[in-house]
Amino acid sequence: MRRRDFVKALIGAGAAWPVLVRAQQPDRMRRIGVLLGGPGVDDPDFQARTDTLAQALQQLGWIEGRNLQIDHRSSGGDTERSRKFAAELVALNPDLIVASGTVTVAPLLQITRTVPIVFVNVGDPVGAGFVDSLARPGGNATGFALFEYNLSAKWLELLKQIAPSVTRAVVLRDPAIVAGIGQFAVIQSVAPSVGIDVSPINVHDADEIERAVSAFARTANGGMVVTAGGLATVRRKVIIDLAARHKLPAVYYRRLYVADGGLISYGPDYIDQYRRAASYVDRILKGEKPSDLPVQTPTKYELVINLKTAKALGIAVPPALLAQANEIIE
Repeated sequence: MRRRDFVKALIGAGAAWPVLVRAQQPDRMRRIGVLLGGPGVDDPDFQARTDTLAQALQQLGWIEGRNLQIDHRSSGGDTERSRKFAAELVALNPDLIVASGTVTVAPLLQITRTVPIVFVNVGDPVGAGFVDSLARPGGNATGFALFEYNLSAKWLELLKQIAPSVTRAVVLRDPAIVAGIGQFAVIQSVAPSVGIDVSPINVHDADEIERAVSAFARTANGGMVVTAGGLATVRRKVIIDLAARHKLPAVYYRRLYVADGGLISYGPDYIDQYRRAASYVDRILKGEKPSDLPVQTPTKYELVINLKTAKALGIAVPPALLAQANEIIE
């Protein structure tokens, strides 16, 4: 081989070395935080959420322990714990944080405007000030909104449909979050047209819920609507037990309650939001900005009815309602 050809070959091989070296290097470890505002780590709902997210990320090539580290926290709906855990996760210098519920996103955005945040199950991200608009979030947060407020009217209509004798209803809500106020406002606005008087009960304290519901149940023709919020999820056993004890027909915002013994629910598939969130995590870790990713709304809604609970309440579920159900629990 002539010297000139040898040098060219050597230079060409040298140029290929960096590519070869990069190809042989292991994937760089990325770190994300997950902050849930509802169930605690010992709650099966916590496991369902985190497992769904991890599995969806794995399908996109992000494997925990290989190229991804995940730090989990759950505040149980408590505002102070949310602030504490938000600070802890930001201090870990993560590449991104997945946050569930208004109670978690608010403290995160108070602490950081640089760490990307993908939120799920947030009732009103625009009203809460988390994003500028759904189409153009404009900051370091984007994600998946829980529903539009007009869905709240559907819950009261379902209560009247499944229990026509109901003329009074308590509405369990969290007044500390924008979505809690908004959901009750919509329910209150449609109450006269449905023929049901409504009054709110705050969900911050389990004893307060029990006293208020027990007092309400002393008068006949009562029912209950449970609006969306992390604290309502944490207190779900208390709420479901109270409805059964006082024989109150109750409408819930997600399937989880009906699976645990509640009467009827209508709302988005909560777990599906974690599956969808994985796509935004993937895109941001690969270089896209949260401000360029529009906030998405649910694509799946489900009506679930528990016939065993209906029978215990002496309710004959209308055939038209049964025909609409996505799932019937017997």
